[in-house]
Amino acid sequence: MARIKGAMMTRKRRKSVLKAAKGYWGAKSKHFKMAKQAVLKSGNYAFAGRKLKKRDFRSLWITRISAQAKVCGMNYSTLMHGLKLAGISLNRKMLAELAVSDKDAFAAICEKAKAAL
Repeated sequence: MARIKGAMMTRKRRKSVLKAAKGYWGAKSKHFKMAKQAVLKSGNYAFAGRKLKKRDFRSLWITRISAQAKVCGMNYSTLMHGLKLAGISLNRKMLAELAVSDKDAFAAICEKAKAAL
């Protein structure tokens, strides 16, 4: 029986790693060993970045809601508590969008939250 050699799969694996490392500086885009390390590291950074993105956006939304809530005469925590008591279940993303684009609607929501307290 003929011996199976791994040249084709090795070439395919190396080609995919070098393709992923395209555009990296210096030898990281040319040499397989360095490219492999760089691609693994960049994958870790990308994974962490996807988690940080969620955290950053949530803090941005909270800042926007808080700023508009102060205009309505409330702080962020009392507004959120009032919304919960009033039974208004808007997420922070939508509240922030209202705070930026439709200040009258946000003011109306603030009044309902105040009334529920």
